Amino acid sequence: MDRIQVPETEMNEKRLIDKLVTYTVEHEGSVFIIENVPARVNEETGEQFFSPSTVEELQLVIRSNRKPDRMIETPVYYFREKAA
Repeated sequence: MDRIQVPETEMNEKRLIDKLVTYTVEHEGSVFIIENVPARVNEETGEQFFSPSTVEELQLVIRSNRKPDRMIETPVYYFREKAA
């Protein structure tokens, strides 16, 4: 019996689910947290994929001087490797 070859992209597509995610990025010394971003998320790896229009909107939000919907205070830690 012959095996049917399914293209890898098609196989991966079946593992993607539509979700709203939180996108976090550092830009020019500031941290931006953007909530409720539509994404396709790989169920197995958690990798997030954004449509071109979503990427454009994310860039607009980051580059704009728009007042944020809310502000948070968050701690920052330095990662230190253990000495050998």
